[in-house]
Amino acid sequence: MMKSAREETTQLLKEMDGQFGGFFEWLEEQYDPATGGFFYARSSKESGRFTPDIESTSQAINIMERVGLLEGWDPELKAAAVRFYQSKQDPTGYFYDADPNMKDDEVMVGRAIGYSSHALAKLGAEPLYPLPGRSSAAPDYMATPETYARWLESIELVNSWRGCDRLCNSAPYIFQMNEAERAPYLQEAFGFFERIQDRESGLWGEGSLYVQISGTFKLHTFYNRFGVPMPRVREMYASILRCLRTEEAFDMCYIRNPINLLHSMKLAIPPEEMREITEITLANMKRLKQADGGFSRELGHSPTAPNVAQVKANEFYPDMPKAVHLGLGLAEGDMNAGTQAILIRWLCYELAGLPVPPLELPEGLFAKYGAVR
Repeated sequence: MMKSAREETTQLLKEMDGQFGGFFEWLEEQYDPATGGFFYARSSKESGRFTPDIESTSQAINIMERVGLLEGWDPELKAAAVRFYQSKQDPTGYFYDADPNMKDDEVMVGRAIGYSSHALAKLGAEPLYPLPGRSSAAPDYMATPETYARWLESIELVNSWRGCDRLCNSAPYIFQMNEAERAPYLQEAFGFFERIQDRESGLWGEGSLYVQISGTFKLHTFYNRFGVPMPRVREMYASILRCLRTEEAFDMCYIRNPINLLHSMKLAIPPEEMREITEITLANMKRLKQADGGFSRELGHSPTAPNVAQVKANEFYPDMPKAVHLGLGLAEGDMNAGTQAILIRWLCYELAGLPVPPLELPEGLFAKYGAVR
């Protein structure tokens, strides 16, 4: 008897669960008891050339929260993680990693505010200093709605993913404002986004289809943060299907971003298309699974510097920041891909309208560091 599309989707999702064999042992190995943080990849730890960083530690905490590990995490390990974040915060309110190049990457700096403040909240703690939006440390372009509008117009979208990421970098600063202050800034932002959206594809910016979808995904986080629905989702849906069917997903973000966008659209996906989306997603994930139990961000290897991994070797974006190296770029799992893989699985179950079953976790995770699962 032939299986229905829904039954086939369920079977594919069970197969996706099987991709996480060895993953949690890999995660445990990334922990650094000396700092309370997590390394990006195995080579980051074993080479002795890197230290645990804000993004990797936050991604590890996100993984643990999503699979139910964080709640029962040893209180001493939670306290160590709190100290890790607090040690990274500057009196200006910003959070910085050890690499001096990180301070010069506006996207990394903006993202570190969100990552660190959210992780501290999950750990039951707070930042040591007020966040930048609540102080005079916000960027100059945030001075007035007019300077903000000029800044929006100045952002290049020749690579949609990078450009839209830069546009979204203003969200944490707007979020810190009170509602009256915030309103004119949001009016400028959403008016600008509306003007530059492609009417036919529903996407923003230039580049390959995956690059445009990744940029659109970035902008979706801005819309989402302020509770505003995205325009032209039907056109966007058609573009996503076309992309999944025709383009090669050689970056974990190219697998996650379309799925995340689909989830946020809240559209009713026909069962046959849901089966197809799940099948393509699973096949793409399998290609990024590594022998160490983790997933790599890119096909065949982990990028050494995820802050510049949006713009590939054959692509261009002006004024790219200096690379902030987190690992050696080997054929190995990395935290950036790991947190996305866990999220992709959860999103796929949700999209299929199925309950998300718990993943099987090894006994005694983190026990060697004094923690009991």
